[in-house]
Amino acid sequence: MLDFSVTFIITIINITILFFVLRALLFKPVSKLMAERAKRVQDSIDQAKRDKEEAAKLLAEYDNKLKNAEAEAREILKTARENAGRQAQLTADEGRKEAQDMVNAALKQIEMERQAALAKFKLEAVALVMAVSAKLSARDLSGDDNRRYVNMMLDELSAQKGNN
Repeated sequence: MLDFSVTFIITIINITILFFVLRALLFKPVSKLMAERAKRVQDSIDQAKRDKEEAAKLLAEYDNKLKNAEAEAREILKTARENAGRQAQLTADEGRKEAQDMVNAALKQIEMERQAALAKFKLEAVALVMAVSAKLSARDLSGDDNRRYVNMMLDELSAQKGNN
């Protein structure tokens, strides 16, 4: 049968005392340390969830800003193209106006030169008519007669031009 000796009982008492001593010295601090560690791990997990949610919010916000930026960029490009088109049209209109002004200036210059040539022609024609008339009439006209005759011829030519 079983023999329970004194050493067996002392061993059980020693184990029990050792259990309570170790429990007081080791189990409680280790349990406390484990609880603190579990709390830190849980806090880290909670913080990671909050960070993940914040990151999701920021991502959504950045996506929205990116879409807005793309829309704004398209609007800026559209405005720039419209402005460029208007500027090109203005430049073309200015070029046409300058060309028309140059044509008008050239036409005025041609008209002035035509008038000058016509006046010169009239003077030469009058001088020729005077010379022919003088030869025909066989007399030499005086300076006053020449001037009066020239003015009369010019007036007649101007009147004829006005009728045309």
